[in-house]
Amino acid sequence: MSQDKNKKRVSARERIQEAQRREQQAAKRRQRIVVAVSAVAVLALAGGVAVAVNSASAKDDKNSASASAQLVVPANVSGDNGTVITYGKADAPHTMEIYEDFRCPVCKHFEAANGETVKKLTEDGRIKVNFHLASFLDKNLGGKGSRTALAAAGAALNEGVDKFKAFHDVLYANQPDEREDGFGDVNHILELAGQVPGLKTDAFVKAVTDKTYAPWAAKVADAFNDSGVTGTPTVKVDGKTVNLFVGNSVATPEQFTAQVKQAAGLQ
Repeated sequence: MSQDKNKKRVSARERIQEAQRREQQAAKRRQRIVVAVSAVAVLALAGGVAVAVNSASAKDDKNSASASAQLVVPANVSGDNGTVITYGKADAPHTMEIYEDFRCPVCKHFEAANGETVKKLTEDGRIKVNFHLASFLDKNLGGKGSRTALAAAGAALNEGVDKFKAFHDVLYANQPDEREDGFGDVNHILELAGQVPGLKTDAFVKAVTDKTYAPWAAKVADAFNDSGVTGTPTVKVDGKTVNLFVGNSVATPEQFTAQVKQAAGLQ
């Protein structure tokens, strides 16, 4: 009887070891991080993990591929070196900081749950939103989707802050699986831009096609890497971190709004 139990234990251990070996091989093929990011996304949906983890190597990624091109900064930027995108009234007394990567699956979940709430919170002029955008998932997952989407977002920003916000929302609503580099296809990016009324001007299409804002996107990503934020999405209000998950589920718009107002000292 005890021998049977020992055999079962050995068999179970062997199965675990084999599963671990296969997982390690798969992780290497996907540049080690995709499994972790996917797991975080699933856990976030199921019960309380709030961020997609930024890899330790992300801060070392300075997006040097675009460094040699001419730096063109889009209109309507803010912050140090024009790397911040401000939505809402620039002189609003309170500031919400949102840190995101367009390929981050948990960011998509946050945007689906509370993206519209973020917009509503700016409407009375007391809160503005500063977007800090990243591209670390390109290095972690392979591809260029984060950088391509970020550069296209710069082209949208050049057309207007409202155009940027609408394009930002379309990108998250149509985010591909993080293991796929769907945003790396410029033609696909332009197709998605067609969902934003008035965005696809000749200037916008040329800027996206010519990658005019790729060097700027690299600077924006560098600023994120230097921010000290270790995961996406991260939301802070007047320097205080907002919990994006409450208990075992994502914060409802009411819960998110209450946290934001409490952090800002608003009624």
